[in-house]
Amino acid sequence: RRSAKRGSSIEFVGYRNYVQGDDLRHLDWNLYARTEKPYIKQYEDEQDLAVHILIDQSESMNFPLHAEPTDHHKFTYAKRLAAGIATIAMSTNDRLRLTAAHADQVERFGPARGRNFQVPLYQFLQRLKPHTTLDFNQFLSDYAKHERLPGLLFILSDLFHRDAYREGLQALIGRGYEVAVVQVLAPNELDPSLLGDLRLVDAENFVPQDVSLDQDMRQMYLRRVRQWQTELSRQFRQQGIHYVLARTDVSFERIILNDLRRLGLVR
Repeated sequence: RRSAKRGSSIEFVGYRNYVQGDDLRHLDWNLYARTEKPYIKQYEDEQDLAVHILIDQSESMNFPLHAEPTDHHKFTYAKRLAAGIATIAMSTNDRLRLTAAHADQVERFGPARGRNFQVPLYQFLQRLKPHTTLDFNQFLSDYAKHERLPGLLFILSDLFHRDAYREGLQALIGRGYEVAVVQVLAPNELDPSLLGDLRLVDAENFVPQDVSLDQDMRQMYLRRVRQWQTELSRQFRQQGIHYVLARTDVSFERIILNDLRRLGLVR
């Protein structure tokens, strides 16, 4: 992880004028002989990368209900994504912090560094379950306020939150985080197959909504979903945030090795 700081690695980046007290071992004597002016050679420091993974643990991630892990369940998929990203981080000896949150509790793993923590990480992820609601904006703001070592931060969420999250994301960026939002959605949320008279029930506040879904209404829904994702992508790009849509019918390995690598988030 390259740093803007100057240090003592072997990567040469340029010169600066000598000032009294500088280490003469870094003075370029050949340049001094030609110009009769003392210049200090500068090298690029290397800084440990801190990797943060935040998992939305609210009940809307528990979809489809009663699904087997192979049935495109969103929270299971998010945990697999988290495990894959974390494994890469630990294999390169980066500092890892993983946090999952819902309204009643925040659960944390780390900071951890190195492959010895892989099994405890998988055990931690295995125990996580979706539960209740989450004030997502407050969660992100609190994380920015209390976590002391900014770095590369992944947010795994369906973004189904009535409260906005723009302020929380801005707080993270203001603290120096490089933010990547991975939106986890199931195929039936993007392209529902249901038709007819239905009663839909909100998974978090249990408020019912009666709807009549015909082909025209379905097409309207599809257009609004596309508009929503286009707007999300535009807003995140303006904020300097990476955005990836992760459909749960696409292998999580493909998301990590193709989409995240294409953005330069995984190497």
